Amino acid sequence: MGKATEGHIDIGIEEKDRAAIAEGLSRLLADTYTLYLTTHNFHWNVTGPMFNTLHDMFMVQYTELWNSVDLIAERIRSLGHKAPGSYAQFSALASIDDAPADPPKALDMVAILVSGHEAVARTARSIFPLADKASDEPTADLLTQRLTVHEKTAWMLRSLLQN
Repeated sequence: MGKATEGHIDIGIEEKDRAAIAEGLSRLLADTYTLYLTTHNFHWNVTGPMFNTLHDMFMVQYTELWNSVDLIAERIRSLGHKAPGSYAQFSALASIDDAPADPPKALDMVAILVSGHEAVARTARSIFPLADKASDEPTADLLTQRLTVHEKTAWMLRSLLQN
């Protein structure tokens, strides 16, 4: 049997580098999933005069986040590692808090989501040195895409908080 059939991965990135990148991506996955769940929670529970605007905006945002978790998990798998997928794992890996038990007021929801998107951006940015060192362009590309989304979304949400 050849090395490929024995589970050996030879994509030009050393195992220790793949492991470090996969660990970083696991944190990104946990942050993204937690933010997805919070955003979906807020979509369901928002009230007040901005209901229609926020309800629709949150749906666009949680849909984008939902689609991105698969991309992140598949990159982890492409690197030869298992993607985390339980609430316990996500809780241990995430840098952001779960949604509050009692739904906050609409603009407090917006502020929580701003903080969440900024946190996910920081997590994504922290993986760049690992991807750069290993010449892992697919991960760098994924991180660039995620940063673009999270920074733009944070800006748009922040704009709602300004007078």
